[in-house]
Amino acid sequence: MSALVLRLAVTSFSPLASMVGEEIGFSPTVVGVFGMVPTAMFALFGLGTPLIVKRWGLESTALAAMLMAGVGMLVRALMSDTWSLLALSALALAGMGIGNVVIPPLVKRYFSDRLARMSSVYIVGVQIGTIAPAFVAVPLAEGFGWRFSIGVWALFGFVAAVPWMLILTRVRRRSWALSEVAKPVGGQVEQPPGSAWQSPLGWGMAGMFGMTSMITYSMFAWIPDILGRAGASAAFGGAMVGLFSFMGLVAAFGAPTLCARMQNPFPIVVGCAVCYIVAFGGLLFAPMSAPILWIVLLGLGPSTFPMSLALINFRTRSDIGSSTLSGFTQGVGYAAACLGPLLFGVFHEASEGWAMSFGFLTVGVVVLLVAAYQACKPRMLEDGWPAPSQPEVAVRHA
Repeated sequence: MSALVLRLAVTSFSPLASMVGEEIGFSPTVVGVFGMVPTAMFALFGLGTPLIVKRWGLESTALAAMLMAGVGMLVRALMSDTWSLLALSALALAGMGIGNVVIPPLVKRYFSDRLARMSSVYIVGVQIGTIAPAFVAVPLAEGFGWRFSIGVWALFGFVAAVPWMLILTRVRRRSWALSEVAKPVGGQVEQPPGSAWQSPLGWGMAGMFGMTSMITYSMFAWIPDILGRAGASAAFGGAMVGLFSFMGLVAAFGAPTLCARMQNPFPIVVGCAVCYIVAFGGLLFAPMSAPILWIVLLGLGPSTFPMSLALINFRTRSDIGSSTLSGFTQGVGYAAACLGPLLFGVFHEASEGWAMSFGFLTVGVVVLLVAAYQACKPRMLEDGWPAPSQPEVAVRHA
């Protein structure tokens, strides 16, 4: 349920932005601001969530994230001015940004014996939560109004909060069982002895995740325009965005399992890079000769997204390490992703074509390969941390 929530505020609003703008009265420039808020909030809270986790614990942080998402999505649907709508959207997206970070270490904590399977479950949940609102947002708005269409998804946030409430209540009722090992549940967690900032693995993960997100968000924003200028209808352009999203769902089923079975999954990244380059070339030189093929290949390229999320757990030994790596990877990665759609458009306007724009994304693919080479090496984040002192070892052993 938590995984389903993590993109709802984004894809339930984007198809209705023009409709909402006409009623409330904001300009296309403000629509662009709404488009940048998701990655900005994901970046900000990606870097900040590990600090919250240290104070509250993973489960309490997950509960807060779901409630923030639910409240933000519900109350924003009642607003009639631009800045309140923007602020409450930011609240919902902040909760989703926190959820992005805490779910991988929660999978690590509760399902360490079946990481690949449960990673696939939650990544598929994220993809479904991305695709479904985009398809039904307009029909819901036409039938019940745009406020219902963007507000109904708040129910998922509130429902996803219930299991975390139950877990925290159960643990507190059984306080007699809280030992030094169990204290992180709903309470403070120990300070990790190291960080991801000085780790080649950490920067590799951030680069791999960031370049994937940058390319993906750029294509979400520009596929309709690329195909439209080549002669396709608006309906066909929208359908191709849906196909692009669907390919991400296909990749989510298999990528975590492949990462678990391969000691070094870098060859998969090379295959994704080839898909990117062929798709870029097709969309640049002959977009309408085989558009479905180009979009299918383009949709296979971001298989490095579920790979990145899975590797957060496969390259850490503990939920503390997973939380640290998750926050750094997604914080730095989404910060880079913010620039993708903007720079793609800037290069398009500067060249009055798509060559510079796709050249920019090709540079991103090269950076992706270099970063993934570091991320995929069979090593653990904690291996680069200083060893704990003897008293700490004795306490953990006890």
